[in-house]
Amino acid sequence: MNPSLIYHVTSSLDGYIARPDGRLDWFDSLRQADEEYSFQYFYSGIDALLMGRVTYEALLERGGPWPYPGKPCVVLTRLALARASDEIQLTHCTPAQAVAALNEAGFQRIWLVGGSLLAGNCYTAGLIDEVVINLVPHLLGAGVPLLATGMERSLTLSEQRRFNSGTLQVHYQVQKQASAVTQIPTTRISAA
Repeated sequence: MNPSLIYHVTSSLDGYIARPDGRLDWFDSLRQADEEYSFQYFYSGIDALLMGRVTYEALLERGGPWPYPGKPCVVLTRLALARASDEIQLTHCTPAQAVAALNEAGFQRIWLVGGSLLAGNCYTAGLIDEVVINLVPHLLGAGVPLLATGMERSLTLSEQRRFNSGTLQVHYQVQKQASAVTQIPTTRISAA
């Protein structure tokens, strides 16, 4: 069984996941109890986390305890960074190698925690199976985009939910590209 890579992210209505300087202060204060419950339900259903270096460093800069306890977390980085907990593995590999390693270790539902560049690379590589976006009723005007890179691909809406804060959660399944073999038509010669 192949693992599911789920890009669960909060975005402004104009498609940004952070301010230009990386700050996330614009949505922290808006979260209501129903949204927190929904996140906890999602978190209880995942097995592991995949994260980029910039997101990891932003979490470290916020201080406090590691916000994602009880789950292994693979951070893709070339730098030697401090580990915030024993559950964190810092590694330099491709996203596909990281997902394959998590699958080999038995993890089936993997949360792609963040990072516009990592999410874009995973999306382009066809690794993302589900996209869950919490659209916060806020316009940033500029910032870190939802996906730094990517390619055109259709999504299928599987669920939508409105929270008391006005945040709208949309849950999509990514339609995988068909890898069917193309047959070359043969010319028929008829005898006349």
